[in-house]
Amino acid sequence: MARNKYPEETKNLIIDTASKLFIENGYEHTSIQDIIEHLGGLSKGAIYHHFKSKEEIMMAVAEKLYSNSSAQMYKIRERKDLNGRQKLEEVFRISIFAMEQKNMFSAAPDMMKNPQLLVIFLKEVVQKEAAQFFTELLEEGVADGSVSLEYPKETAEVLMLLGNVWMNPMIYGCSPQEMIGKAKFYQHLLKLLNLDNIVSDSMISRLEEFADIYQKTQKE
Repeated sequence: MARNKYPEETKNLIIDTASKLFIENGYEHTSIQDIIEHLGGLSKGAIYHHFKSKEEIMMAVAEKLYSNSSAQMYKIRERKDLNGRQKLEEVFRISIFAMEQKNMFSAAPDMMKNPQLLVIFLKEVVQKEAAQFFTELLEEGVADGSVSLEYPKETAEVLMLLGNVWMNPMIYGCSPQEMIGKAKFYQHLLKLLNLDNIVSDSMISRLEEFADIYQKTQKE
């Protein structure tokens, strides 16, 4: 295959190829060389022109996997027929039941073994966009009376830290049973914050399923 002269197409080819390999073999068992061998003639230089490391490729893969659900969540934020609380409920539902979640946990790395990836993840998911997104929804809920909170920004940041770090088996390794306990505590915490029904029992079962997928992947 001739080298793709269009940079964006080359970048997408790398992401798609890496995504397939990560899902099939797991992040830990896929090397840069493995990706190169499946790119149909593209060189290592082509990869490093777009990505500095395998960690950056993984983040790009995750972003593409979640692009559909992310678009849905932003559409929910703009809806006029829902109040802030209802938007939160819909966003949580979409984020947990997104079809791509299974692929993500099949491809996922052990972030404690990949500190560079962990730092990128924390910056992008916890400190930046996600926390701001949930802050806006909580503030909207406070403004329309559907949410009762004194500290919406701080609440959003804590919920993101717990949901994306403490409950993330890629960071805090846990069994499916331990995930149930964590999810129920998270559900309990939301109730204490007057955010009942944001996390349902069916969502807890879904989180248990993700922990099981990830645990099996790490044992292979």
